This record gives sequence, structure tokens and C-alpha cells, in this order.
Amino acid sequence: MGYATLISGEGKLERGKGPIRTGVTAILPRGLSEMNDPVFAGDFSLNGNGEMTGSAWVDESGFLEGPIVLTNTHSVGVARDAVIAWRLAHGGPDAEGFAWSLPVVAETWDGWLNDVDGFHVKPDHVAHAIETAHGGAIEEGSIGGGTGMICYEFKGGTGTASRVVDLADKSTDSTARPARITVGVLVQANCGRRPQLTIRGLPIGKEIPGSVYKQEETGSIIIVVATDAPLMPHQLKRLARRASLGLARTGSVSGNGSGDLFIAFSTANPHAADSSPPTRTIETMPNDLMDPLFTATVEATEEAIINALVDNHDMIGRDGHRVPALPHDRLREIFQRANPTHSE
Repeated sequence: MGYATLISGEGKLERGKGPIRTGVTAILPRGLSEMNDPVFAGDFSLNGNGEMTGSAWVDESGFLEGPIVLTNTHSVGVARDAVIAWRLAHGGPDAEGFAWSLPVVAETWDGWLNDVDGFHVKPDHVAHAIETAHGGAIEEGSIGGGTGMICYEFKGGTGTASRVVDLADKSTDSTARPARITVGVLVQANCGRRPQLTIRGLPIGKEIPGSVYKQEETGSIIIVVATDAPLMPHQLKRLARRASLGLARTGSVSGNGSGDLFIAFSTANPHAADSSPPTRTIETMPNDLMDPLFTATVEATEEAIINALVDNHDMIGRDGHRVPALPHDRLREIFQRANPTHSE
């Protein structure tokens, strides 16, 4: 994952000038060097008051080609065009440089803090996010596309979490080793009203009253699920659906005004989209073994959303709008009161 974070200016909104609280995030399923090797993918819309370009072709083809880019609502167009331009400048979407691409770009709205109509995300920012993408640990909170986002009326944004699953071999071979599968989740969290926020089953939002600005659900969340399990597109769509349950655990009801769009992909089966030779041999796994992956997706989604809240800070944006971070001391106090025997 790579990102560009744009923060500048303060005070009264001047369209085109700021204040700026926005950015862009790029997710490269196979990394930069294997950008042009598509991955099997499936997507799911829990509530469609949002945008994820390229999803029709993901549904039709079963493949995700190129990066997934996340940004603010009014920068979807420039981000989409920038991905195409970057790929053409670096050899094109395929080995022949064929000039055809339907990038996946998704959005959430950051206009409470950001000059969202100022179009501050530029092609260079998208290129920077792609070119600086790396594996391993990443920053969370107010970074990249999540910079100006608000979650349950606390400061939200980018969050990640993962789970490792050992799938036992059910054969009679006593020497067979379990298959080790990883499921990772990244969210751009901009959804929910404060009274809804639930952590560990506790009504955290109701326990922390304060200034709120939403009278109805108007936020959104983008959830990206990645795995190295050898899943087919229909199975990845099933995985993407399970992100809904992780979101629900944090209190969301996916309101009418919320754009809750999810995509899942698998890094298994490299070169499955190659046209030569004309037939391909791929690895798969049975549906009967997917329950642990469903559990991992639900748990990692829930944790990623909480991480976007916890690993964050207060932010003041346009017109002096202030969004507080989730207060750690109050959170610990609520946990301690609910479970006095717990040391944390």
C-alpha cells in the first residue's frame, strides 16, 4: 500500500484554496513489479450511495486489473484518469502496451473537514501513492484517502487488520501439514453516527457524549479484503459480503445515505489471466473449508475500523470544524467498568 496525504491551510473555506484535508491511497495486490498481473476478485455493495469505478468489469470478468485507489468523492475522476495515465507511461496495462484500462477507484466524502470542491488531489499524488507502495506495516488513521474522514463522529480514516488461519487437512494422511492462509483488511472509514458506535459489544458512542453534527447517516466506508487463499471470483464475492458483519459489529446499520462498497481479491494463481497458453491450470479450495476465512474477514474488518479510530488524533478543518479523536482514557474507563477483573 502507498499513499499521499494532503494537509494545509486553516480557517474559512475558500473554494480552490482550502483548507485541505484529503489524500489518496493505492493498494497494489501483487506489488509494483507485478502490477500487470491481474488477480481474481469479487465485489459487493451493501448500500450503493457511493462509487467504485471498474466494478462492473470485476463482476463480469472475475479479475481485478491494476491498483485499487481510494480518495475523496470529488476526486474519483482525476484519480481514475491518473491511474490510466500512469500505466500508459510505464508500458500499458498489458505486455503489449494495449491502451485499455478500467481502474477501480472508490471514494468516501471528506467535505466536513476538506475543501472537497477544490479538486486538490492531482495526478502526481496518485502516481506518488502507486510508486511508494510497500508491504509490511503501514500508518493508520488520518493518512492517504482517509485523511479527512470521520467515523461515528470521531476522527476516522484508514485502518487495517489481519488474521492468520491454519486450515487442517481432513485427509487420512497423518503427515499432511495444515495450509496457512492470511486474510487482511483495509478500510477507509467515514461512516456512522456517534450513538451507534459499539466496541466489544459495549455502547461506546452513547457513553461518550459530545458535539455531534449528523442527524442521519450520510457517511460511507470502503472495505478491501485481501487473501492468499486460492479462491475463485464467486468465493471472493462471498468473502466481500462477510465484511458487512464486521462493520455491523461496530454498530453500523448501513443507512440510506451510506456508500458501503467492498472488494475482495486473492493473490494466489499468478498469471491466471494470461492468454498463452490458451488453457490455464489453477489452484482452488472447496467451499466447505471457507468458514474460517469468513470468521477471519469479520474479525479483521471489525478490528480495522476500530484501529482507524484508535490510531488517530483530533483534527480541525474548514471553517474551524473540529472532529475529536476517540479518547483512549474514556475507552479504557468504559472497558474497566464493564469488566473490573480485566487489567486493561
